[in-house]
Parts: sequence; structure tokens; C-alpha cells
Amino acid sequence: MSTAIDATTTPAEVVAEGPGSGQDRARRGESLTGWAFAAPFAVLFVLFLVVPAIYGLYLSFTGETLTGSGGELLGFANYAEALTDPDMWKSLGNTLWFTVLSTVPLVLLSLAFALLVNLGLPGRWLWRLSFFLPYLLASTVVVMFWSWMYNPKLGLINGVLGEFGIAPVAWLQDPNVAMISVVVTTLWWTIGFNFLLYLAALQNIPEQQFEAAAIDGAGKWRQLFSIVIPQLAPTTALIVTLQILASLKVFDQIYMLTNGGPAGATRSIVQYIYESGFTGYRFGFSSAISYLFFAIIVLVSLAQYKLINRRNAA
Repeated sequence: MSTAIDATTTPAEVVAEGPGSGQDRARRGESLTGWAFAAPFAVLFVLFLVVPAIYGLYLSFTGETLTGSGGELLGFANYAEALTDPDMWKSLGNTLWFTVLSTVPLVLLSLAFALLVNLGLPGRWLWRLSFFLPYLLASTVVVMFWSWMYNPKLGLINGVLGEFGIAPVAWLQDPNVAMISVVVTTLWWTIGFNFLLYLAALQNIPEQQFEAAAIDGAGKWRQLFSIVIPQLAPTTALIVTLQILASLKVFDQIYMLTNGGPAGATRSIVQYIYESGFTGYRFGFSSAISYLFFAIIVLVSLAQYKLINRRNAA
């Protein structure tokens, strides 16, 4: 497409308007500036995430050990062994059970606490701080605190139960209650994050909706189920997704509280991967389990994504 040039146009103006004009050079300069800012992150991303991920995938097809021996290719032998390993399946079952036990109360209780604080209780800043402060603690501090709480002889929980004539409970040594004890610790530690997300979402609901509902005769319970819960649906979907993914990757509190015991009753799949690689010295085998677990996480994420999209479309 040609551009007409009248007789009064100077050669300098023709050059400025051409394809090699200063505007084009400015746009290229801005693009290069953007790439320059992104380059440090891109380099670190490739070096510390992409390259290790590719190398880990390669290791899963080898017999590589921590000592550096056995690096020959084994094909899918590690994957076949992992799929027939009862300890792997038990660890995966423990992880799924922990996810179910922790996700439900972490969603429901955080919503309940956010609703109570949003009612206008006195000292709202203190309530917000009280619920969120444990989330800021390091896992080692949380584990040390709850280890003393769960102590069979000196712990506060058994001390309170003893006042009511209830026999002491071995909270971390009994396979029947060890996982529940870990869940309670996780609940106390991480509920503050979900609580803040719900509280922020509640404060974004327009007050006019409640006023209109009150004029129409809707009570508090009707407003809760007809206004609040539907308005919180996107936040709930986000919290459930984040919580499931976080629970599937649980490691710290279980490793430090019970070390996967008693008798493997609380050992998570991440801990089993760690033990296979750094205790059993089998990097190839642990890498294979890692990628099987990664496939499970991807499938769970895709299923949640489809459910959320289907709900939004409806």
C-alpha cells in the first residue's frame, strides 16, 4: 500500500515516515528493554527448573544411584517396579487420605471464621491477626510446639483429658490417631491463609445486595445461602484447588512429627520419594515415582479445571 507525498513534503519527513523511522526503532528498543528485564528470570527458570526437570526425567529411565554408579539405561523398569511396589501405593494412599482429612475442614472452618469476623465483632484486627499469625511460623517451630502438646506424659492435651478421667492417648505413636494428629497440626498452622482469602472476598460483596434482600424480607440465613455462598464460589474454587495441591505435596510436618510412622501409617508419597533417593540411594527409582506422582497431580488439576469451567458455563 503506497502513501501519497505532496510537493511540500521534505525529504527528512519522508525518511521519518518510512519503515525505518524512529518510531520503529523506539518500538524495537522497548521490546529489547522488556527482554532485558525478563532475561534474568528466564535464565534462572531454565537453569533451576527446566534443566533439572529434564534431567530428572532422564534419570527415571536409568539405574543412577547417589554414589554415581549404575547410570545405564533401564527403559521403563523403574516405572514397572514403582507400579508394583506396595510401599509406594501405601504412601500414596496415606497422601490421599491426608488430603481428604485436611482439605474439607480447612475450607469449611476458614469460611466459618471469616463469616464470624465479617459480622463486625469488636477487635476485628485482633481476630485477623490471631487466625493468620500461625501461618507465618516456620514448620520447625510449629512441629516443636505441637510435639510438646502431643507428648503422652507431659503434653497439655493429655493433661486436660486426664482432668476428665480419660486415659492418655499416644497421639503420634498410635497408628489409629497419628494421621488425625498431623491433620490437626496442619489445620492450626495453615487455616489463616484461607481465612484471609475468604474475608477479602466477603468484604468485596456490595452492601446494597444485603439491603435489597432485607427489604424483600430475607433473613440472615437466606442471605447467606442466596447471596454470600454464590458470591464466594470463585474464591471457594481457588481455595479448594490450592488446598488439594498443597496437601498432595505434604512433607515437612509429617517428616518432623512422626517421620512417617508409626509403621508407615503417616508416610507421604513425597517422603517415600525422598527416602528412596537419599536413604536408599536409588535416584532413578525415586525419579520414576516423582514423575508418576507428577502425572497424578496434573490429572487432578485438569479435572478441577474442567469442573470449574463446567460450573461457570452453567
